[in-house]
Amino acid sequence: MNTADVVVCGAGIAGISVAWQLAVKHGVKNVVLVDERPPMTLTSDKSTEAYRNWWPDPDDAMVRLMNRSIDLMEELSLASDNRFLMNRRGYLYATADPERIQSMRERAELASSYGAGPVRNHAGDPGYRAAAADGWRDQPSGADLITDRELIRRAFPYLSPHTCAVLHARRCGWFSGQQLGMLQFEEARTAGVEFIEGRVEWIETSGGRVSSVQIATGGEVLTVFTPRFVNAAGPMLAYVGGLLGLELPVFSELHLKVSIEDHLGAVPRDAPFTIWEDPQRIEWSAEEREFLAGIEDGELLLGEMAAGVHMRVEGGGDSPHLLLLWPYHLDPVAEVFPLRIPDHYAEICLRGMATAIPALGAYVERMPKPWIDGGYYTKTRENRPLAGPLPIEGAFVHGALSGFGLMASAATAELVAAHIMGIPLPDFATAFHPGRYEDSEYVAKIGEWTDSTQL
Repeated sequence: MNTADVVVCGAGIAGISVAWQLAVKHGVKNVVLVDERPPMTLTSDKSTEAYRNWWPDPDDAMVRLMNRSIDLMEELSLASDNRFLMNRRGYLYATADPERIQSMRERAELASSYGAGPVRNHAGDPGYRAAAADGWRDQPSGADLITDRELIRRAFPYLSPHTCAVLHARRCGWFSGQQLGMLQFEEARTAGVEFIEGRVEWIETSGGRVSSVQIATGGEVLTVFTPRFVNAAGPMLAYVGGLLGLELPVFSELHLKVSIEDHLGAVPRDAPFTIWEDPQRIEWSAEEREFLAGIEDGELLLGEMAAGVHMRVEGGGDSPHLLLLWPYHLDPVAEVFPLRIPDHYAEICLRGMATAIPALGAYVERMPKPWIDGGYYTKTRENRPLAGPLPIEGAFVHGALSGFGLMASAATAELVAAHIMGIPLPDFATAFHPGRYEDSEYVAKIGEWTDSTQL
């Protein structure tokens, strides 16, 4: 008979991190990890691979979760000689609108009150400390709010001369998500995790609890008897939930990123992750406007477009690559593979980012050949993960990690493993428990939230 203590569905970062927690941290010997694709190849390797503890949410749960997750990633970084190249360059939020400065300050103070670190105000103060290009040790936390235009120009000369304020959130940066995932996958395999390349077809229950999982693999169906099943299926979270007869409270958005070669050196290679805070209108030519008026979503592109276009440099050494992203279209969509990429997405991202970094405008007429990929942000309505038990005994979920799966999964997987092992949980665990929607007060409260931290 094929048996397992736990079967985990999904070998993206969500599934791998749970398997790693169970096998490496808790010594569970018989864990089966299932995916019809090779590990880290559906959505997890399509990320911008960034992380942050900067979450000015309505309460402190996300800051506390992310602080714990970053703690765990830093432990792994030290233990592996920083195999996954974690840096702490920070997130740089920039605006050209003086009326946004006060809201920047208020968000900074709010995140600081939650534990994100101190806020340092620079209005003519030369004490600003630039981020190191590599590594994360001995770097500041908190944030630097700079409203002195001369200081902004000295520190970030590539930004638009109209920039009047920047907020540099510091316990933030990026890393190689692929290397992080494969490090955990290798350690989990060494600790006894079995990987089955197959598709979960059915989850059998008996007496109100999980009893077995049927896996299609190699032209046959394998039945694995198990008392515990973890749905960590990423963008297929709702589908796998349906195999249990459950309707999970999630939906998906399509998020894409563009990679181009910055052969003109428009962006310094030591730049932080940069986000433009202002809505904007793209300056189309008359001919372009006529063309856009006749295509799907053309009206969206002709009007005022959402804030949040962002970029970071990619690769070390002499790499010329930039990653550009603009989540201007966030309607819920069905999860379809291969992805449906909107026409002109690369040019739209480039034009939007050129507002923040004018030197990028040189590429508008002669754009370097772009590479576009991405995936789905599968999320709950308040954009918080699901990490814990489901209504069926022995069933658990680790998902709805939206755009923060790589940065959050260390801590959310720790929560799921703690639920499985029956050990004490941190008090912030209730904010991510799947049963939170049974609380009518909570449901009423999230109806008033704004998604101020989505990228």
